[in-house]
Amino acid sequence: MANKIIKETFPVLGMGCAACAGKVDKALNRLEGVQSAAVNFASATATVRYNPSETSPGLFKKALQDAGYDLLTDDGAEQARAAKIRKLKIQTLWAAVLSVPLVITGMFFMDMPCANGIMLLLSTPVVFWLGRDFFINAWKQLRRRSATMDTLVALSTGIAYLFSLFNMLFPELWLSKGLHPHVYFETAGVIISFILLGRLLEEKAKGNTSSAIKKLMGLRPETVTVVDNTGGHKTVPVNRVRKGDILLVRPGEQIAVDGTVLDGSSYVDESMLSGEPVPVLKEKNAGVFAGTVNRKGSFRFRAEKVGEDTMLARIIHMVQEARGSKAPVQKMADRIASVFVPAITGIAVLSFILWLLFDPAEGITHGLLALVTVLIIACPCALGLATPTAIMVGTGKGAERGILVKDAESLETARKVDTVVLDKTGTVTEGKPVVTGMVWLNDDDSLRDLFYSLEKRSEHPLAEAVAAYFESGGRTGPSPFPDKFESITGKGITGMIRQQTYYAGNRKLLEENRIAVSEQLEKEARRLAGESETVIWFADTDRALAVAGVTDRIKASSTEAIGILQARGIEVCMLTGDQESVAREVASKCGITHYRAELLPDGKAAFIKQLQAEGRTVAMAGDGINDSAALAQADLGIAMGKGSDTAIGIAGMTIVSSDLMRIPEAIRLSGLTVKTIRQNLFWAFIYNLIGVPVAAGILYPVCGFLLNPMIAGAAMALSSVSVVANSLRLKKTVLSHP
Repeated sequence: MANKIIKETFPVLGMGCAACAGKVDKALNRLEGVQSAAVNFASATATVRYNPSETSPGLFKKALQDAGYDLLTDDGAEQARAAKIRKLKIQTLWAAVLSVPLVITGMFFMDMPCANGIMLLLSTPVVFWLGRDFFINAWKQLRRRSATMDTLVALSTGIAYLFSLFNMLFPELWLSKGLHPHVYFETAGVIISFILLGRLLEEKAKGNTSSAIKKLMGLRPETVTVVDNTGGHKTVPVNRVRKGDILLVRPGEQIAVDGTVLDGSSYVDESMLSGEPVPVLKEKNAGVFAGTVNRKGSFRFRAEKVGEDTMLARIIHMVQEARGSKAPVQKMADRIASVFVPAITGIAVLSFILWLLFDPAEGITHGLLALVTVLIIACPCALGLATPTAIMVGTGKGAERGILVKDAESLETARKVDTVVLDKTGTVTEGKPVVTGMVWLNDDDSLRDLFYSLEKRSEHPLAEAVAAYFESGGRTGPSPFPDKFESITGKGITGMIRQQTYYAGNRKLLEENRIAVSEQLEKEARRLAGESETVIWFADTDRALAVAGVTDRIKASSTEAIGILQARGIEVCMLTGDQESVAREVASKCGITHYRAELLPDGKAAFIKQLQAEGRTVAMAGDGINDSAALAQADLGIAMGKGSDTAIGIAGMTIVSSDLMRIPEAIRLSGLTVKTIRQNLFWAFIYNLIGVPVAAGILYPVCGFLLNPMIAGAAMALSSVSVVANSLRLKKTVLSHP
């Protein structure tokens, strides 16, 4: 038997840029037993699929430590991030305090006798104390014959500092050649300050993109009230709740685990699941979910899914997985980032050599300045952040609307969808039979309590629909218990109440017992059958007394959602295992032209395969185990959230509320996210394409312009922050149809 593959996400420490993420990726993927590893620089995580019999998180940690990084195998990610932000705040504050007088001295008092000494004293702690991490990390990578963003920072500031120190100690070398011995202490100090500020803003911005998960985690209460065998109450931590425990929920409390109501009733705010603000009535046998909020009334419920099995835990897990996944569009950025640092280092050295060759007078000065500026302005971080930050914000935005995205590839695929295939039952329709109406012989409903009494004893779904109809307001008075009761397979039920025999079932049951049917009820039955509704009769031994129509009602939003998809040029098809007449009626009411009825699971998958063979990009939405093959075959599987665990596990997206209106929203979210990724990549490429040649001095022969290294440092820091800020704009996007 093959060993089970485990998928886990671990926080990674020490990554300073996208090139670092690439090195962590390689270090993990080369380990034996690792099936795949995806590293996300924006969230500072690594998602690893591995065989636990061949490797372990401990080996991952050792591999990353050998590569100059670290991996957390416990729950210390948030503490590590908070500690990093605190450290960056202190470093940035002190760097600013020292850099302000450093800049003032360098700009306005550089000619006073002790100016160079003052700048040396102010810049030294900034570069080698506050900026020591850049040099430490660069040295670690150099020992491994590697380079990262920290290498660029260490090279640029180190060269600027040492060049200035040399000019300060040996000014006569330059003076003898008629050149002024410039110093760049303020440049080195301010570069460190700007980069520290940029990393602080970057860390805080990346933390903001995780707010959806933090909010979801905050929905889990810490304690619950458990009802013991004697009926007493005790408060226990939520992690001690076990399946089968009876829990009490009071007004205003959050529900801790998934379960089924045993007694009592209340309205529960399920907006965290469905996105709908209207509370839902919960009565006996109704399902309740962790993280939802009880509004009015109290009730007891039996815990059925606890810990990592709850809907809330699944939501958190899916969002975390999506955060750490890579979209196909990111592969290009990753490849560029892996060669970026060596290429930039080469350009910097080349620019220095060219200055020496073409400007013999001041080639050394201008060449060193160009070398330093090129190393400063080049930034792979903007490229590395372009995709993951947009993916993180996009999946978080989806989670707020009840759209759970399993991976980045699904999010990117959604925008390409040109055909949406819908399962009928539970997707287009509500998935449960309801009574649409009931007609009594001569409008005499005095025996409705008897009809209810019979149907209440039956376990058939159609009988449950009739009983629910009466319970919702169609019945008054006490319900007599049948003296005798019998279920007749495929036909209905019969029972004796008050010495009289009554029947409830289909027309065949009445015909076999030679029960007369009036023209009034016959006409109503034909009408119901014409609308593809199931007809249920109620009769005594002589005549039919009532007829009821039962159907699986179309969801309120289905027709509107289908119309929106069609208006966007997306073709909508419907598949069902139901009979042709029912499928035709539902399709007609929803405005669906193409449908297939009486399909088995493999037939649904074959239909989608046929559409794909025609060159279509197909999304399949379904909720049952019978939809699993079709969901797996589709380019994008969409599970309706209250369906089977199998469907949810296979699908790339889950619509928690089962509302079809979320499908056009998901497609719009996909388009906006990919648009944001492309904007980010465009500006990151343009920034480096323009900035690096200017820093090398390409404009000097034209207009005598040389870029100041201090300005280059500010621009570099701003580029990363701007990419994150552009991604965060997705948070304010309205997804609903205008």
